[in-house]
Amino acid sequence: MAEEYILTTTGLTKEFAGFVAVKDVNLNVRRFSIHALIGPNGAGKTTCFNLLTKFLSPSRGRITYNGRDITSHKPADIARSGLVRSFQISAVFPHLSLLENVRVALQRPLGTSFHFWKSERSLDGLNDRAEELLEAVGLADYRSHTAVELPYGRKRALEIATTLALEPEMMLLDEPMAGMGHEDIEKISDLIKRVAQKRTVLMVEHNLSVVAKLSDTITVLRRGEILAEGDYDTVSRNPEVIEAYMGTGHA
Repeated sequence: MAEEYILTTTGLTKEFAGFVAVKDVNLNVRRFSIHALIGPNGAGKTTCFNLLTKFLSPSRGRITYNGRDITSHKPADIARSGLVRSFQISAVFPHLSLLENVRVALQRPLGTSFHFWKSERSLDGLNDRAEELLEAVGLADYRSHTAVELPYGRKRALEIATTLALEPEMMLLDEPMAGMGHEDIEKISDLIKRVAQKRTVLMVEHNLSVVAKLSDTITVLRRGEILAEGDYDTVSRNPEVIEAYMGTGHA
């Protein structure tokens, strides 16, 4: 079981002053899979993500990562263990170049974060890896551009590059396609598929066509509880899932 599943939760529950945002959620995320967490607004997806990355503490329940109980761990400890939430932890400095941004991120595991004011020579050793990461996310040609110059989709690609610099074993992506046009959605979808070949991805995503294209397993939440789980064909035909999404603007 520990080998097959990289992340599991048992009875994960979060209450806020009598309101139950997440109730008895049992997640089993397979290693090297893309697992989507979906549901209508107010379903508890973001709260669940915050519990997994320890931005919130559960009212009760247990979280296990790589066979270890991490329920009481701190957010920084979670990230150091290889469970990284992209777009929250990634460091993107708008007025640094893309290469400089990735070099800053590469310093984090070395314990020298934010030493970007040091001499160029002292950071040259990180250049090769930074170049590799920019190449991996399709940004090699923009290495000298400042982050603020990038269009929205490429900024998201840069955020993924800085997250990959932390060498995550598992990435949690919080609405990676939010605010994107069709062309950028296609590019970032392909990027996520590529980076997921060597790691596990758990994502919250509202765009169901993206979920259908990328996900191996989908967990549907409604009012904080698991409503259904399975591949896209299975959950999309579930009468309760169809009912949950009716009137929410999703197909």
